[in-house]
Amino acid sequence: MKILEGKTALITGGSRGIGRAIALSFAYSGANVAFSDLRYDELAESLEKELTELGVKAKGYASDASSLADSEKLVNEVQAEFGSIDILVNNAGITKDTLMMRMTEEMWDDVIRVNLKSAFNLTKAVQRFMLKQRSGSIINMSSIVGLGGNAGQANYAASKGGMIAFTKSVAQELGARNIRVNAIAPGFIETEMTARIPEEARKAWAEKIPLKRAGSPDDVANIAVFLASDMSSYVTGQVISVCGGMNR
Repeated sequence: MKILEGKTALITGGSRGIGRAIALSFAYSGANVAFSDLRYDELAESLEKELTELGVKAKGYASDASSLADSEKLVNEVQAEFGSIDILVNNAGITKDTLMMRMTEEMWDDVIRVNLKSAFNLTKAVQRFMLKQRSGSIINMSSIVGLGGNAGQANYAASKGGMIAFTKSVAQELGARNIRVNAIAPGFIETEMTARIPEEARKAWAEKIPLKRAGSPDDVANIAVFLASDMSSYVTGQVISVCGGMNR
C-alpha cells in the first residue's frame, strides 16, 4: 500500500515549482490531489492531466488564497468533490524584493497578504472538517529567511517568520484533535522564481551551501510526503529546513 493511499490533499499555489512537485509526489504516494492557483491556465490543466494519469483523482481550481471568501469556497468545493481533506499544504507565495528604503507600503502589504494571510484563510476554512474527522496534517511552506532574515527581503522574511509562529501556535491548538501542523523551510531551490536570478549570482549562492548545490523542488516534496503521512504521526509544531546545510 502506498503511504498516502486513501488520503486527499489540497495544495495552494500548486501549478508550478515546489507546489507542482508536491502534488506529483503526493499522487505517486497514492493521494488524491486538489490544487489551486490564482488562474486555471495551461500549466494547471497539464498538471491535472498528469496527476490523473497516475491513477488518482485530481482537480485544479482557480482561487485567490489571500481572500478568505475564496478560500472558504475552495475548501467547500473540494470537500464536496473529494469527500474529505486530510492534508493541507499552504504553499501560495510571492516575492517583491527590494531594500527597505525603496519598499512601498503596497509591496509590504501584498507579500504579507499572499504569503501569510493565505495560510490563515485556508487553515481556518479547512479546520472545521479536520476537527470533525479528528485527524489531519497541515503543512506550511516557510523559508530559511524566515529563520535568519535576508537583506532586501524584509517583507518576505516577515511573512515566512510569521508562518513559523503561526505553525507553532496552531499546532498547540489542534493537537488534541490529532491534527498536526508543521512547517518546511526551504533554502535555495531551483524554481521559476530563482531562475530569474543571474547565473553568476546563483553559482555564488551554491558555493555558500555546504552541499555545494541548489536544492530541487523534489527535495522539498519528499519532506512534504513524510509530514503528510503517518510516518510523522508524532511530529507537530516543527520546522524542517531543506537547505543543504545553509541554516546551521
